[in-house]
Amino acid sequence: MAPVQDSVETTSTEPQEKQEERPISSLLIVIAMQAEAVPLVNKFNLLEDEGSLFPKAVPWIRYHGTYKDLQINIVIPGKDKVFGVDSVGTVSAALVTYASVQALKPDIVINIGTAGGFKVKGASVGDVYLATDVAFHDRRIPIPVFDQYGVRSRPTISTPNLTKELGLKVGKLSTGDSLDMCSQDEELIKANETTIKDMEGAAVAYVTDLFSVPTIFVKAITDVVDGEKPTAEEFLENLSTVAQALEGAVIQVVDFINGKRLSDL
Repeated sequence: MAPVQDSVETTSTEPQEKQEERPISSLLIVIAMQAEAVPLVNKFNLLEDEGSLFPKAVPWIRYHGTYKDLQINIVIPGKDKVFGVDSVGTVSAALVTYASVQALKPDIVINIGTAGGFKVKGASVGDVYLATDVAFHDRRIPIPVFDQYGVRSRPTISTPNLTKELGLKVGKLSTGDSLDMCSQDEELIKANETTIKDMEGAAVAYVTDLFSVPTIFVKAITDVVDGEKPTAEEFLENLSTVAQALEGAVIQVVDFINGKRLSDL
């Protein structure tokens, strides 16, 4: 088992080509909601950072520790200081990811969370997906090239062995800052060939792309966007149960990563 590393300065900054030649040792998990994070914090027996990593002014929380041969950090944006709810959405996700990647320099990032799914693409409540692509659906800039920048459709890293071993579904992920879906969003979501809809993924991808950090997106379906029930009602109804399915899938993903190189995924 690798020794516990309390200092964030010990993580390697070597080029990705070198990283792919050695086992993954440092893992950063980015999660939007406290309810999604707590079961994993308990499973991996992580400790809460007492404030040495992030500025005191922000509500962000870091949990850290060692699980098998992996140094694991889980970060969440925490509770909004004004309204006291989870700081969901792209702004909080991008900020906490940026700060964490800069400080921790992980070998790989995993963005996990609950999401909406489209039954027309075969999604059902409780399904767990690995995202093959990420894009935005609410950044509408109808100017040549800026329109592509707004959508920013990008493939994720290829994980054929992980996907096959765990038997998870795969699909394209689209991100926006609203839980519901207006007609313009729906048009772009269809254009993106989306299976999964969330509020953080593409923002996390934007940051990790800047630093060339490979990133995996694990999303569990709480609501069927093109179904019969109102999205908010179905989300709240299924959150607890689906969070358990998400927890199980993430543990399997982490167990698979342990001892592997990036090229083994």
